[in-house]
Amino acid sequence: MVDYQYKGPVLFIDDEMHIRLSAKQTLELAGFDVVCLETAEEALKQIEQGWPGIVITDIKMPNMDGLEFMARVQKIDKDLPVILITGHGDVTMAVQAMRDGAYDFIEKPFPSDLLSDVASRAMEKLSLLKENRELRAKLQKQGDLASGILGKSKPIEHLRSQIANIANTETDVLIAGETGTGKEMVARCLHENSNRHNGHFVAVNCGAMPENLFESELFGFEPGAFPGSNTRRIGKIEYSSGGTLFLDEIETLPLSMQVKLLRVLQERSIERLGSNQVLPLNLRIVASTKADLLNEVEKGNFREDLYYRLSVVMVHTPPLRNWKEDIPALFQHFAIEASEKFGRPLPDMKNAQTESLMSHNWPGNVRELKNASERFILSQGQNPLQSDMAQPPASRESTKSLAEKVETYEKALIMQALEQTEGSIKEALDILDIPRKTLSDKMKKYDIDRMNFVKN
Repeated sequence: MVDYQYKGPVLFIDDEMHIRLSAKQTLELAGFDVVCLETAEEALKQIEQGWPGIVITDIKMPNMDGLEFMARVQKIDKDLPVILITGHGDVTMAVQAMRDGAYDFIEKPFPSDLLSDVASRAMEKLSLLKENRELRAKLQKQGDLASGILGKSKPIEHLRSQIANIANTETDVLIAGETGTGKEMVARCLHENSNRHNGHFVAVNCGAMPENLFESELFGFEPGAFPGSNTRRIGKIEYSSGGTLFLDEIETLPLSMQVKLLRVLQERSIERLGSNQVLPLNLRIVASTKADLLNEVEKGNFREDLYYRLSVVMVHTPPLRNWKEDIPALFQHFAIEASEKFGRPLPDMKNAQTESLMSHNWPGNVRELKNASERFILSQGQNPLQSDMAQPPASRESTKSLAEKVETYEKALIMQALEQTEGSIKEALDILDIPRKTLSDKMKKYDIDRMNFVKN
């Protein structure tokens, strides 16, 4: 009995009738809805932007050949996977076509299982691209909280819940987390989901600003305030009034400026340099730190009163090693973005590469993962983790037992299957190829709720 599962539409183009008939039978048995056509000209009439299927075409055809046809398809929809069928002498040509954007090629004569396998992989890729396209369109339209905070794991769900709870309050916020964990992204989400979203979001990197410029940059100045100040300058604090002032790496703020910032927080007003006029502010400050500020207070590097003023509410951004189950989906998201950014095709991810992503400790967190995805695209699918990215010898990951590593990977695969099937247990069982009770037991063990994956 054939395990039939509908997979989507396929356009199959070949000028030889017996090949069309054989391919149609093979692909229909594999679950595809197949339309066979004799010429590329006929096929072009059926393809439009967002067409929900894949294309398989012979290269050698009368009038318009497969390469010209592929080029025209890419102008209609660059994400539509095109699989080429080649003769013995066309392999070099087909390899070049893959560099130009073809999904894959099959050399004649080909076994039926190879045809259905390549078509299935192409359809999976199209499904991921379609989901990502719809997600971006939805986020651009709605501008909602999920626009920056991606993931389904417990730490990320908790982070989103925290942001939703405090975004529309007037309280100042301190965001703490390691480098690369998305502290500025959290700050922007707080701003965009508050009633201040029509005001300015002003980001100041305290660690990158020369100490002698802090006061003039933050407070602004009047003409003649110091040599060379010939015009009035609105400072970043004043410019952020009505919106949000984000002070990144607040731990690097000089002590002399900490005193002045404390006064701004207390009085919600400033005086420009060279002026005696007090300017009231409608101000909300969000600060971030990668350091332990209480430890810096004990060392005398940070004012205790400023710390407690800033940390009315604290948000912690979790390190990537604590939510590894989201890594495959997150990497795919970044890879799709990189593919569009660089105009390169999106290679298939090999199991060994996914395993290497899951076993890496990610000291650079999400920023490092995003860089790895761009390297993956630019290297045309080579392993994104290179020797210069090796884990530190004392990393937590290196001390994990084999059982712990297997559990982390297993949990990620289950979450990835549920994400792909929008929470459908039946479809997830087909992907994972395990009994229903086994999946149920493992979801209970890893505290996975399928409703988190059901789309509204």
